[in-house]
Amino acid sequence: METPRSQIIIYKDRNGHIKIDVRFDGNTVWLTQDAIASLYDKGRSTVTEHIQNVFKEGELREDSVCREFRRTGTDGKEYQVKYYNLELIIAVGYRVKSLQGTAFRKWATERLSEYIVKGFVIDSERLKNPDLPFDYFEELERTIADIRTSEKRFYRKITDIYATSIDYDPTNDQSLLFFKTVQNKVHYAVTGSTAAEIVVDRIDTSKKNLGLTTFRGAKPTKEEIVIAKNYYDKEELTQLNALVEQYLIFATEQARRRIPMKMKDWIDKLHGFLTINDRDILQDAGRVSHELMKEIAEKK
Repeated sequence: METPRSQIIIYKDRNGHIKIDVRFDGNTVWLTQDAIASLYDKGRSTVTEHIQNVFKEGELREDSVCREFRRTGTDGKEYQVKYYNLELIIAVGYRVKSLQGTAFRKWATERLSEYIVKGFVIDSERLKNPDLPFDYFEELERTIADIRTSEKRFYRKITDIYATSIDYDPTNDQSLLFFKTVQNKVHYAVTGSTAAEIVVDRIDTSKKNLGLTTFRGAKPTKEEIVIAKNYYDKEELTQLNALVEQYLIFATEQARRRIPMKMKDWIDKLHGFLTINDRDILQDAGRVSHELMKEIAEKK
């Protein structure tokens, strides 16, 4: 039997609404345990335990939700691999503890509440375009194209790409930390310094405009003196532009190949990308904290 080409993506749209995009195989979805683990961002052993409990508690029967498909391994040999259908995937979603699991339950509860109150649930997007269902990856490709053609500074474009991660949540502390990490890695790749180090090393009261090369108005503001990219010279901006443009092309290819990216995946890819470009990779938080940088800059 041919290997299923099903896929499920749980993510938030630009307005912060939880969305689920499903790629069906026939009238259902078939995923392996590894794929279910990836969907809910949990280890395979945790998913295995939940599946066993679903069967043990009589919630579902294994023979009605499980099927074996032939799949070619990395060694070129064919193996029989267990796949699980949509009912089982949903059952695991109600049990698993993770940000993705919580997002799924919020989405499901909204629709269940609507059904109980109204007696029906309408997917307005699918209703408007029955022959052209919404596709997460096509939308992602359009978003990346918008980022590439926008007039935002190169540095901001790369952080916009990271906001397309399927597990990105602007209200989550982990997301904020993630953005700071990405920003510092990009700064370090171009200059050899973190954002805080750039400001502390380059702000100079003896230089015109305190050493800033970019700012609005006649003089730099208090807000502008603590922004690292405002100290970049022409050559550094050129290097940054080249790096970001290459990375945007890579991001487009990921979308075309229908590869969902989480925040950690983007960090890993950034490391590989910088290595290929012979750039140094920041391994720590740097020698100057953000708080110390602000204190030094504001005194000057």
